[in-house]
Amino acid sequence: MKITEIKSCFVGPAVSPEQFIAEHFFLFLAKGTINGYDGNRHYVLKSGDSCIVRKNRLARYNKQKDNNEFEKVIFIFDESFLTSFHKKHSLFFQNHQSKNAFIPIKKDPLISSFLLSLEPYYTESGQINNAFSDLKREELLLILLQLHPELSDILFDFGIPGRVDLEEFMQKNYKFNVNLERFAFLTGRSLSAFKRDFKKIFNETPNRWLIKRRLQEARFLIEEKKERPSDIYIDLGFEDLSHFSFAFKKEFGILASNL
Repeated sequence: MKITEIKSCFVGPAVSPEQFIAEHFFLFLAKGTINGYDGNRHYVLKSGDSCIVRKNRLARYNKQKDNNEFEKVIFIFDESFLTSFHKKHSLFFQNHQSKNAFIPIKKDPLISSFLLSLEPYYTESGQINNAFSDLKREELLLILLQLHPELSDILFDFGIPGRVDLEEFMQKNYKFNVNLERFAFLTGRSLSAFKRDFKKIFNETPNRWLIKRRLQEARFLIEEKKERPSDIYIDLGFEDLSHFSFAFKKEFGILASNL
């Protein structure tokens, strides 16, 4: 079996579809392309690539099929599983610091062999048999830590985000479509403290500021970069084009399509 013939599978607890990453996960892309963005940089994963996507980060990604095919393998490393793993195994920490949400995993025969070993465990529904899922998660994590010992600093940090510069954080992450509770958590604040600090810094409510800031960027992209509204509204945090168009007209008194 070739590595590109691996079936899609998803092992671990459910992951929220929002742009807040609540749990670490391993992603292997068997077929297709994934474009990711975490507020700091853009990432491209192609067939045969794998990475760790970090918890407590904002990130979004879109997929592109290859010959109308898209296959991926995802293993969720939730805190409960990691806590049990941590108690069972001796770990060495590297004092490694990284702010990136997507951490590439180098290609290695251990990864390839592991992925191929999943084949006998697929059920008729195309998922990994629950009786073996934690064993396979543990095996994968042991491989990853052997290849990248520095991952121990990331995966086994069970702390919560500390207080950060609110203005800098929001100016970098305003495009992400998450609720205020997520923004508050990621800036190391309670929701009430987040709103209070936000008002002091921006002299505006968070919801109103987010809309205005996204619309300002939209106008710049349309007028200066000649982008089309239909191509940018999702990346700017709007859920649908009609909502974007209504908000744009209300803010600037002109339709975005008329610029």
